[in-house]
Amino acid sequence: MPLVRIDLITGRTPEEVRAIADAVHQAIVDEYGIPARDRFQVVTEHPATHIIAEDAGLGFERTEGVVMIQVFTQAGRSDEAKQALYATVHDRLAAVGVASEDVFIGYVENGPQDWSFGFGRAQYVTGELSVPSSD
Repeated sequence: MPLVRIDLITGRTPEEVRAIADAVHQAIVDEYGIPARDRFQVVTEHPATHIIAEDAGLGFERTEGVVMIQVFTQAGRSDEAKQALYATVHDRLAAVGVASEDVFIGYVENGPQDWSFGFGRAQYVTGELSVPSSD
């Protein structure tokens, strides 16, 4: 059950924003095998001056089409699984018109005790939910 934040520069149509969100979600479903309705995303649009995404030393420039993605999920997946996710996110975003240089992903891991789905309880800890496997 990843929580995904997607930050974009304002200017895309609602359909383009939804296509980006859908592409990111489908990549996670494909690579991690989560249920399709296990979807938690926050999409935020910002003025161009509020996203700064410069060269990380790789020698390329990003455009105003940058898509910054943060994936918050439970620890345990292999480096290979994460790399496969990055590649699939890239491919699915390319299919909806996002340039390769504009895909930026930050991956944050945590544990079952770090999630509450409501009612002031950590449902993975209380046993109300089964801790998902990291296969």
